[in-house]
Amino acid sequence: MNGWMGKILRVDLGSGKISTERLDPKTARDYLGARGLGTKIMWDEVDPNVDPLSPENKLIFAPGPFSGTFAPSSGRYDVVTKGPLTGTIAASNSGGSFGAELKFAGWDAVILEGKAAKPTWLSIVDDVVELRDASRLWGKDVPETTEALYAEASEDSKVACIGPAGERMVLFASIMNEMQRAAGRTGVGAVMGSKNLKAIVVRGSKGVKVADKDAFVAACGEASRKIKEHPVGGTGLRLYGTNVLVNILNSIGGLPTNNFQTGHFANADMVGGETLAANQLQRPRGCFACIISCGRGTKVTNPKYKGEGEGPEYETAWGFGPDCGIDDLDAVIKANYICNELGLDTISMGGTVACAVEMFDKGIITLEDTEGLDLRSGNAEAMVEAVRLTGIGEGFGKKLALGSYRLASLYGHPEMSMTAKKQEMPAYEPRAVQGIGLNYATNNRGGCHVRGYTISPEVLGVPVKYDKDATEGKPELVAMFQNLTGAIDSSGACLFTTFGIGADDYAAMLTALTGVKYTGDDFVKCGERVWNLERLWNNRSGFTAADDAIPERLTTVPMPTGPSKGAVSHVKEMMPHYYAVRGWDAEGRPTPEKLAELELA
Repeated sequence: MNGWMGKILRVDLGSGKISTERLDPKTARDYLGARGLGTKIMWDEVDPNVDPLSPENKLIFAPGPFSGTFAPSSGRYDVVTKGPLTGTIAASNSGGSFGAELKFAGWDAVILEGKAAKPTWLSIVDDVVELRDASRLWGKDVPETTEALYAEASEDSKVACIGPAGERMVLFASIMNEMQRAAGRTGVGAVMGSKNLKAIVVRGSKGVKVADKDAFVAACGEASRKIKEHPVGGTGLRLYGTNVLVNILNSIGGLPTNNFQTGHFANADMVGGETLAANQLQRPRGCFACIISCGRGTKVTNPKYKGEGEGPEYETAWGFGPDCGIDDLDAVIKANYICNELGLDTISMGGTVACAVEMFDKGIITLEDTEGLDLRSGNAEAMVEAVRLTGIGEGFGKKLALGSYRLASLYGHPEMSMTAKKQEMPAYEPRAVQGIGLNYATNNRGGCHVRGYTISPEVLGVPVKYDKDATEGKPELVAMFQNLTGAIDSSGACLFTTFGIGADDYAAMLTALTGVKYTGDDFVKCGERVWNLERLWNNRSGFTAADDAIPERLTTVPMPTGPSKGAVSHVKEMMPHYYAVRGWDAEGRPTPEKLAELELA
């Protein structure tokens, strides 16, 4: 079991029972870990029709086999559950060092069941596991909670916790580790709050065993060399972070603006990565074993928005910036800081505010509805206040906490919610980039870019250039990227390592680490298996082909302005071919032949 610790920790929060189980070697081989292992556990143990916020739902923290090793940029872990925002199976990926510390403590997964009778935190120090009273921490924000637990445990520990948003079960609440890193999407923080679990604190001293150390060193060295030599992975992300994409997407008319009403923002450069690097950036930051350092340590001196922390990433800068018609980068950064402190997913938060802004501009909601919050487009101060109110559960924030789909539905306009499967879509306009729209529509956790990042070939030309406006070949491209991402997420590696390496490189490192022979095709097949098992889960919970869709605005209303003027998304036309490529039937269900091929039958 080299590369896998071979142990799973199970914690029943209701009874207080704590037990240890062995990780089945075949499960490890077939699903790798992290997202894959968590999905398999959910499939085996949880009814897909469970209420996400009930004690019967489970919450699984899982690192991957690369986590805690010197494989390049291997600081990732996943939180897997049923997401309250979408009702889909949810796996939210985070970086930092928390996942590595779980591996150092000897665990491949932590399964949390039931609901604690009172606020609780979980202490893990190698094999010593205890549930402790967190009553004094309930109501505290993420930095306060983290600092208090450092003082009680040790500063060498790693802390994953929720803020007030998770306690209040905001449907897109995040889980924050090491204060600045987020398992952000799908509302995993709300599930943690529903279980009265404030935090997990972990300290490990065991290290990770390697099957063939010399081969692993060689494979990791070769992978690192390729990443460092790549213009995106090696230099671009370190210099400007992911926010360098603001100007790139704007230049092609693919920067969603004013709640996806168009794809071009006149003042985009004012919130872009180059501007941030020149004014607010303190230093780049990276996760465990990171050789990319895309994170942004930032500081705002403007008295109105003064603060210091990490971020924003591209999606955050877009969501609080152009999507709300705002060009004030200081305000955008402040909104990001508040999300980190209160525990909110920045993409869903930004998209929900943007939806409210459009409804306000069109007179669908008024100052009476917003309780005095002037949410007109471009009002930076109101945007920041809307974020704060959502996290603390006051005023109009109580409605924003529902997410944009439920918010817009309250006022009779669900079509103004820019979501797929009720999750806010990220910062790429599907009318301008055809493949990403198909990815949004078919994504197993709702609107998501990082589980099939076709922006890489369609916009950045990595690893090869695809015509962003073409539909031919896009179903194959989307499925390939989704499968590869499924494997990468399950391995514990960072998605950005794909800016330099491919399936064969991951397979070489994995083989040397575990002693189990993987080819590049084997590695990708693991991701395809995970993708299809997630699909089966969603099918059993009631999702059908009708849910593989993006808002009608994007498929029927031509882009009104900018370089992509006149374009629409062709998701509907591409869908039948995508199903065929996947080996699914016309209703989007995996066929018996596909299930047998993936050993899921």
